[in-house]
Amino acid sequence: MAGMTPTPQPTALVTGASRGLGLELARALTARGWQLVVDARRTEGLAAELPRATVVPGDITDPGHRAALAAAVDAHGRLDLLVNNASELGPSPLPPLAAHPLDALRRVYETNVLAPIGLLQLLLPLLRGAAGTVIDVSSDAAVEPYETWGGYGSAKAALDHAGAVLAVEEPDLRVYTVDPGDMRTAMHQAAFPGEDISDRPEPAHVVPALLRLLDAQPPSGRYRLADWDAGRVAS
Repeated sequence: MAGMTPTPQPTALVTGASRGLGLELARALTARGWQLVVDARRTEGLAAELPRATVVPGDITDPGHRAALAAAVDAHGRLDLLVNNASELGPSPLPPLAAHPLDALRRVYETNVLAPIGLLQLLLPLLRGAAGTVIDVSSDAAVEPYETWGGYGSAKAALDHAGAVLAVEEPDLRVYTVDPGDMRTAMHQAAFPGEDISDRPEPAHVVPALLRLLDAQPPSGRYRLADWDAGRVAS
């Protein structure tokens, strides 16, 4: 109707969007009419995959890159959803903690813990303004002590706890730690070099459950997407 103010498009930032879950979620949000800012270390072809997105190439551990992402989001004037999807597995094959190179472990923590916190610190005013949502992509390795997964798993456990604290400190935000389950991705293949992982679902099959979680807007917390895929939430 004449004189009505149009509803602004929601805006999301998805890190690590060049492939896997990040790319599939970005595609799904685009199909829903969202404005997107995305990043990845390797962005060849990403602009063609997501022609309406703002693509910012770079490494999420670089403070200058995080500042560039924040500037790209600020140009949209709002941030409804921050998806901390970019991850670092560590050496392949995965080493036991006693043999884990500390430089590689430092990289795992920089990518999986410190970079998401650093990005959040820059974007918190916009998230507060939109009463937005933060999704930290985690893993069952954050809660289960799998052999050789100590580096990656402990970093994801730290990210889980940081998200839980953020939810307490920022009660007007929704903060979800999400375990997507095993997926057929390059990172999962690197964790199991030489093994056949064709029985794992493609990331595109996981995205509908993640969208259901977003639509339902449950309280902040840790969620397994397998429960949302089955139409129920674990108690």
